[in-house]
Amino acid sequence: MSMKNKVTVVLMLSLLLLILGCRADSSQQLKQQSVNPHHTANQMGKKPVIVILIDSLMDKPLQEAIQEGRAPAMRFLLHQGQYFPQVVSSFPTMSVTIDSTLLTGTYADQHHVPGLVWYSDQKKRMILYGNGAKEALKIDQLQVFNDAIYQLNQVQLNKKTKTIHEALADKGKESASINAIVFRGRTEHSLKVPRFIANSNRVPEQVKITGPKWFSYATFAQLDPGNSWNTSPWKKLGMNDEFSAKETAFLINQKKLPNLTITYFPGNDNLAHRKGPTQLEGIEKADQALQTVLNAYGSWEEAVQNATWIVLGDSGQSAVYNDRQAATVDIRPLLGHYRIAKLNQPVRSDDQIVIAANERMAYIYAIDNNVDLSDVVKLLQHENKLDIIAMKDGKNNIQVTKGRNGSLFSYYPGGKFTDEYGQSWTLSGETNLVDITINNNRIKYGKYPDVLARLHGAMNSHKGRYVVVTVQPGYELVGESSPTHIGGGAHGSLHEQDSLVPLIISGTNTRPKTLRIVDIKDWLLQLVNE
Repeated sequence: MSMKNKVTVVLMLSLLLLILGCRADSSQQLKQQSVNPHHTANQMGKKPVIVILIDSLMDKPLQEAIQEGRAPAMRFLLHQGQYFPQVVSSFPTMSVTIDSTLLTGTYADQHHVPGLVWYSDQKKRMILYGNGAKEALKIDQLQVFNDAIYQLNQVQLNKKTKTIHEALADKGKESASINAIVFRGRTEHSLKVPRFIANSNRVPEQVKITGPKWFSYATFAQLDPGNSWNTSPWKKLGMNDEFSAKETAFLINQKKLPNLTITYFPGNDNLAHRKGPTQLEGIEKADQALQTVLNAYGSWEEAVQNATWIVLGDSGQSAVYNDRQAATVDIRPLLGHYRIAKLNQPVRSDDQIVIAANERMAYIYAIDNNVDLSDVVKLLQHENKLDIIAMKDGKNNIQVTKGRNGSLFSYYPGGKFTDEYGQSWTLSGETNLVDITINNNRIKYGKYPDVLARLHGAMNSHKGRYVVVTVQPGYELVGESSPTHIGGGAHGSLHEQDSLVPLIISGTNTRPKTLRIVDIKDWLLQLVNE
């Protein structure tokens, strides 16, 4: 992901003026409700579920932080319950897509959020939810604001796939979303936009969104009116662990904790991007924020007795080599004889290729019908750092190859081969390209967990003709102005380094049907409905 930290950069650039006049109605709503009779999970005697989503949390550094005494809260919850070090994320391993999977229980072919950056064939433009300062200077900031705040949840996230907030509301239950970018629910909230922005006729005076009943989103929606100091620029406009923790603790202290609360801690991701995936500082800070939440119960033992706790990562990160020339993979020169659309101008009628780089993966679109996708693939194969190169053929079969490799693997859903998740497939060609082995028609995954379903999700996530590419560990794809993380960490790919995250469960002996983020929604619904 990293979507949340990256959208913060854009918010800081484009919304510093907006911040002065933009407030949601959530805090006033809470004050009004707190004086009225209101049934919450606490008041009804039911055990609420609290999900703490820690961006880019990985097993090895977590274990090291625990051993060094730098994560006492996570150590406590781990020892009180269950621990699963390898839960499979979504794909692309970017937070906006992963969060959509977590909330809907589907991959991108159903929830329709392809990545942090993608091209809409319908709108004939790039969709960018915020991908770093360099891109921010080249694109329409009000459009980014609209995409990230409104379009993502209200339009682009498939309305036919219910979020967990919608599913709970339909059953008369309540939920909360604190600092999560994907939040669609049944309750209307209003973001009030300053008059001088509204006068531009590009943004209405109020941006209405729907979320869960209890909704907190950085500077735009605060449950605790006293938390406003956290929204200053040096606090990332409220998109920080401390703000998230205090908002969650506020619900506990006010006895307003609903049936389910999803709280996002963004800080670890930014530090992992800058310092590499082995850093422990981000985990230590996330643990301090978690302590704030646990302390709201008076004691940690009481916290475990009174709530079910789930601490989860969203994606891993791969270390990026500390040499820009060696670490970055620019695919534009490979496709140099095509006209590639420019980031800072609308897609032109004579443009042929659009590149949407998502750190360690990219979508490459052939928007000119005269461009053959197979020709694009052949050109990409000249780069030996490319790991997975995939396209759909005329029959919608997914074809996979690699850089500097002439082999081919092809597959589609349904058939005699069954994987460990009960999914069936028809396979042909070189299975080693996706590192799977077959024994008695049973598929075993290797370094690309759940690769068939996850890649199928991305390949069918939105309209258009495109190629999906990923790079090997150590490398990062770059676009026209996409951010790089030289000497730090990055994610986005199908590789296990990007794809496996830890899960701590305390307060219940149950677990998801499979150890995949895509199956967590149904499990959470079961916990709430117990």
